[in-house]
Amino acid sequence: MPKAHADWKVLEHGSIERLADNLWRVEGALPGMSLRRTMTVVRRHDGSLLLHSPIALDDARRQELEGLGPIAVLVVPNAGHRLDAPAYKAKYPGAVVFCPRGGRRKVAEVVAVDGTYDDYADDGVLRFETLDGVDAAEGAMIVRSEDGVTIVLNDVVMNMDTKKDALGYLFTTVMGSAPGPRVSRLVRLLFVKDQPALRRHLERLSTTPRLQRLIVAHEKLATGPAAAAALREAATYLKSS
Repeated sequence: MPKAHADWKVLEHGSIERLADNLWRVEGALPGMSLRRTMTVVRRHDGSLLLHSPIALDDARRQELEGLGPIAVLVVPNAGHRLDAPAYKAKYPGAVVFCPRGGRRKVAEVVAVDGTYDDYADDGVLRFETLDGVDAAEGAMIVRSEDGVTIVLNDVVMNMDTKKDALGYLFTTVMGSAPGPRVSRLVRLLFVKDQPALRRHLERLSTTPRLQRLIVAHEKLATGPAAAAALREAATYLKSS
């Protein structure tokens, strides 16, 4: 995994895209490869912001982010997505840090962890589930907005096209991470301990009432009926029994 940034190191990234009344998304680069990563921003019930998989932003976008509300919670969604967490904690020392229970030890190597997904209480806007079958290494963030529900996953579901650069080809083709949506060969090897359990959990998430969006770490956003379809399609890459 890339070395976590102690300093505020801005890589190329896009704009802050508004998805709903309380939900935004930013897509950005990863060091040395063509894959894109995603930060999800949620305005909580008290007006403060939660950042899922935070990305260091340039000055203009950072000021825009701060204008949406005070940054209160940083979510590191697995042990491999720690890149900008230390820099965010240094810039916003009052923010608390959450991560999945199974990734806590590795995340705590670079940033102090205040709690796990199990400790985050449903606040009426968002809640967390620890995914079945992955030894608590990842979870799902469920966000309620006026127009429906958004499910935010991390690496457990990939939804991107194949890449042609060397590292991108290795990741997407050799390691079976694209084309998506899918549960990649790499994730099945590293994270998944019980394929049928994870398959059932993804299928259950696909039946979420008023499901409007699926956001994943890499790369594509699925909306409307495509969100449920993406979850069902990804589940087919896992054994059913």
